[in-house]
Formats: sequence, C-alpha cells, structure tokens
Amino acid sequence: MRSTRELLNGHHHHPRPTVAPPADLPEPLRPPDTGACPRCHDAGWLRVEVSVGHPSFGRMIRCDCLIEKETKQRGRENRRLSQLDGLEDRSFESFDTSVEGVEDAFAITKAFADEPDGWLVMTGRVGSGKTHLAVAIANARLAAGEQTVMFTVVPDLLDHLRATFDPSRGIDYDERFNQFRNAFLLVLDDLGTENTTPWAREKLFQIINHRYNERLPTVITTNRPFSEIDERIVSRMLDRSLSRAIVFDRAEDYRQRGQPGYVRGKPFRPYR
Repeated sequence: MRSTRELLNGHHHHPRPTVAPPADLPEPLRPPDTGACPRCHDAGWLRVEVSVGHPSFGRMIRCDCLIEKETKQRGRENRRLSQLDGLEDRSFESFDTSVEGVEDAFAITKAFADEPDGWLVMTGRVGSGKTHLAVAIANARLAAGEQTVMFTVVPDLLDHLRATFDPSRGIDYDERFNQFRNAFLLVLDDLGTENTTPWAREKLFQIINHRYNERLPTVITTNRPFSEIDERIVSRMLDRSLSRAIVFDRAEDYRQRGQPGYVRGKPFRPYR
C-alpha cells in the first residue's frame, strides 16, 4: 500500500493553461453554450479571465448583446419623450422637393440635420412644408442616435406645463421643464399661435432664453408676423451670430399637392 507521501509525490498537477489577454482589453470568459447569445448566452455579462493580481481580475464587463439591448431601449424611451410618435413618416426621403419654392429650404434643413449647430428659424404661410422639414430634422437626429431630441407644438407645450405645475410638489413639472430647456435639439412648432398668459409667456421665454444663452441647437417654425411674438424672443430668433432664417415666401401650398385642382407653379392662395 502506498503512503500518503508517495501518493502526493506521484500526483502530477497539470495547471489549467491560461491565455494572456491583450494589453488593451482582457479576453472575456465565455460561459457554456446554453443560451441564444453566442458570447454570454443571455446572461448579459462576461467575466474577464486573467490571472490573480491582474487589475481586471474578477471584473465583469457588459456583453455586446446587452449593450445593443440597452441602446434599443434608450432609443424607444427617447422617441417616447421626444413626442415624435406617429410622425415617423415625416422624413427628408418622404418630402416632395418637386413642390415649387421648397428646394432651398430642403437643402438648408438637410444640412442642419447632418450637423446641428445654432438655431434654424422657419417662417411662412400655412401649408408650406415647415413642420414636415422640422420633424424630419428631429427624426434624422434620433435615427443618428442622438439621445435628447424634443419636438413640441408650442400651445401643447404650454398646456402641458400648466397641467403639471403644482407649487406644492413641482417634481413632474420641473423634470419636464428641464427636458425642454436642456435637450440637445429642441423643435418648437407653431410659435405665436398660443393663447398666452403672463405665466405661459414667461415660461416660454425662460426655455428659449436658456437655449439662447447655452447656444443649444433649436428649430423654430412660425406663420405669425414677428410683431405678434414676444419681442424678447424675436430678438433672439433674429440674432445672426446664432440663428439662420428660412422664409417660405415663394413656396406653394405643400399640403395641397396631389389634391384635385392642384397645378404645379400655380400661385398660392390661402383658404378664407
């Protein structure tokens, strides 16, 4: 019978080989093949396989599948917060550039969507395509992965702020108010059509003034004369160091294209 010492001396320990990880990123330890993801098998996390004493020993890293899932979730949440649900069809691809007088506006807004910088102010009559192009800018930035894009019709914005305003609490109001103030890109549609009260006028100015001071990309559309808009807001809209204006003075009625009696090049006549 062999002694314990002999047994121990006769036992040959073969340590499990390890592969040195790359210097920049250690090689993750892959679990057994039991799930859908070929790397983490739906666990979402991977353990870095390194020797004891390595700075990354015991470290867990997120799998690519989890990162992709989180990105999609953020995209859905950003779209919900952006108020663009139901407006997915408003894109540059769906915009009809054959309508008389919109060619320059299309080119300028497309360039702005590619590289948002400063403010873009679109003025002109009803039905000239301003809202379509403004929404197209917002949709393009969301598609590019921009996390904070907000679209709102100004009267709806003020109604929402009034509905959530509660001096005794203010949590929902403050959160929503700051989302509009601080979004990377804010699109304000139909400025000037709101029924203003002193409170609403001040809140709208606070949003616009903050974005003006911070030079945050902002798109504004309006069909109202500047004389009917708060002069403090107008002065910021017309600051040439920040803002570029598009005047839809030659555009036909974009909404009437394809309707019976529509003739391309026919002068625009608003309905009375």
